[in-house]
Amino acid sequence: MIATPDLIESLSKNLKPVRRLRPPVTRAACWLLLATVVVGLVAVSQGIRPDLATRIHDLSFAAGMIGAILTGVLAAVAAFLVSLPDRSRLWLLLPAPAVVLWLANIGYQCLTQWVSMGPDGVGLGETSRCLATLVLTGLPLSLAMVIMLRYAAPLRPTAVAVMGSLSVAAITATALSFFHSGDATLMIIMFNIGTAMMFVGLGGLFGRRMIQWIAPRPSIRD
Repeated sequence: MIATPDLIESLSKNLKPVRRLRPPVTRAACWLLLATVVVGLVAVSQGIRPDLATRIHDLSFAAGMIGAILTGVLAAVAAFLVSLPDRSRLWLLLPAPAVVLWLANIGYQCLTQWVSMGPDGVGLGETSRCLATLVLTGLPLSLAMVIMLRYAAPLRPTAVAVMGSLSVAAITATALSFFHSGDATLMIIMFNIGTAMMFVGLGGLFGRRMIQWIAPRPSIRD
């Protein structure tokens, strides 16, 4: 049997220094700054909707925007907090009030304004622009979230993935409202709901595998 001092020496041999992670709120702020930059770049490429200054005074539109933005911010903070083992899972409830406000506003639009779609139906050009916004906004933010959480998240992969996906979905829905004038039509409502369900669903199903693929656990060799 190997002696205890020899065991300690063998375990500590060739160890590399570990860099301490920055505070979760700081890392969440960095990710949100990246999200702001991405949305800004999309705004430069696609342009802000011409009636934004008028629509922002509409109570329903403003409430939906505030709910989506707060959901994106609070869900991002919750994702970085619950990725650490010493933080309570109750942080998962942090974005709950904002989610209720956001989804309640979408539900209200579904009940009251779903018929506002024009007689020509959904235009292919507008649909392609919405899809482009989804990809240009959601893809880089999802990838950045996975990379930034790759070392801490494996302890709670599903919870972290769901919170991160919810944040990306809310920010993507915010981008859609900034760039596309049909926010009250059935098409954009479907995109908002579909985006949230897609990101949260994929995060819950494949979050563990994605994080383990990005940050595989080191194997112990003799």
